[in-house]
Amino acid sequence: MIIGYARVSTTGQNLEGQTDLLTQNGCERIYSEKISGVKNERPQLDRMMDSLRSGDTVIITELTRLGRSVKELLSIIERIHEAGASIKSLRETWLDTTTPQGNLLLTIFAGLSQFERDLTRQRTRQGLEAARARGRKGGRPKSDESKVSTALKMYDSKLHSIDEITKATGISRATLYRAIDKRKKTT
Repeated sequence: MIIGYARVSTTGQNLEGQTDLLTQNGCERIYSEKISGVKNERPQLDRMMDSLRSGDTVIITELTRLGRSVKELLSIIERIHEAGASIKSLRETWLDTTTPQGNLLLTIFAGLSQFERDLTRQRTRQGLEAARARGRKGGRPKSDESKVSTALKMYDSKLHSIDEITKATGISRATLYRAIDKRKKTT
């Protein structure tokens, strides 16, 4: 089956141009939505992904309709391939995994993206090692024990709400709840 996916970012924009192009290119089913590409939850994209079967082809008008970053695009394309389907972009003609050339280019881009992630991970590790060599431990600084103790006393008195305790002591809710849990485990 040939499946189309169309998306515009705002409700004021029109999907008709994309859906017309997808129909002209043989799409038997079109999933469309008016939602920002920045949103992690795109219900129609998820429905399309769930409906994919081996041998299907997904057609998009352009890559920006599918994702906002290279990492996100490659992740979505990988999910399409895991379903046994292909993908084709009408604007970026190099993206056509129904052809050997398209598969080659996609493999190269995926390799470059992985290389970028590996370099970032390597630089981060090197930075942490350099900081440790200078005596820095990294991580979040410990909470002031006197503030935590005061917060626990306020909590035990049952006269104060959690919001009042955190505002008065300057510690976070999470720190207070961790201290309460830690105390429960030791008693």
